[in-house]
Amino acid sequence: MRSPKDFFAPLAIGAPDPVRQIPALPSRMIHFFDPSNEKMAAKAPELAAKVDVLLGNLEDAVKADRKEAARAGLVRVARDNDFGTTQLWTRVNSLDSPWVLDDLVTLVTEIGDKLDVIMVPKVEGAHDIHYVDRLLAQLEARAGLTKPLLVHAILETASGVANVEEIAGASPRMQGISLGPADLAASRRMKTTRVGGGHPGYLVRTDPIGGELTEGRTTYQQDLWHYTVARMVDACVLHGILPYYGPFGDIRDVVACEDQFRNAFLLGCVGAWSLHPVQIDIARKVFSPAPGDVAWARKVIAAMGDGTGAVLIDGKMQDDASVKQCRVVAELADALAASDPELAEAYDAATKEALA
Repeated sequence: MRSPKDFFAPLAIGAPDPVRQIPALPSRMIHFFDPSNEKMAAKAPELAAKVDVLLGNLEDAVKADRKEAARAGLVRVARDNDFGTTQLWTRVNSLDSPWVLDDLVTLVTEIGDKLDVIMVPKVEGAHDIHYVDRLLAQLEARAGLTKPLLVHAILETASGVANVEEIAGASPRMQGISLGPADLAASRRMKTTRVGGGHPGYLVRTDPIGGELTEGRTTYQQDLWHYTVARMVDACVLHGILPYYGPFGDIRDVVACEDQFRNAFLLGCVGAWSLHPVQIDIARKVFSPAPGDVAWARKVIAAMGDGTGAVLIDGKMQDDASVKQCRVVAELADALAASDPELAEAYDAATKEALA
């Protein structure tokens, strides 16, 4: 067991000091691209202008014989472009693969100054993060980096869910955790072949009317991922890191995608993965508070003064707990508006109308 006094000491001589607080940068959508695909890689600068996070994917969706090409492609993309305020992330191959060591050595030593976060798939416990933590410190020292790289874990095994609290607190590098529903479903032996979203067979049914068991009973499709997302959010909040929903695989069903993203947003997630450009605007819409909600939050905060006591606003009782809820919305809105002039204008207009 490490002493708390040593937790923020570098794990290698010459490595940068670990961060003490994870930067809460806008990350409403983590947009994946395949660096081994030259046409897709060429569009990276265009995509970067539209997203909060651009992620070069080296793992799933990249064939085994294209792994080295993907790694080299990401190095070229990073070296040849300045993405401004857009974060550049990568998802390396899993820790049990033959490619991950070369992924980490190459990326940290060649473009470590361009990378913000390294996403690690199939994390099963704190031991996985400890391995990556030490190795990154050694590579940062070799590369002469002055800023530590952050680590993002994907929750996609039953062991990972069982150990999610220790994963979230395993290192000062931990930036966040994403739900990986497809691999998690396989690990749990769940009987679904969908990538995220609900399932028509997972439902509740209203009680029977009289003695008839089949007629007049309404069913409601349920969310397979509600428990896991809620547990992940709690673990992340406990350790001061950020929770994310992962992929929604049915690219055509933009309606269900928006519903799934919104469920995650309401439960506390700050963003989701976008696998196709059509999902970028969905994530931007869902993970940005609605102007009406922001206006209401600011109205409550203004009426509550120092945040103590209780007031009645538009027939609704507000107290100190209400203010805390409203501050969550208002602070998120302020953070997003700082880099999104269109959103800032919408928030200000709605707030002026609400306070008039």
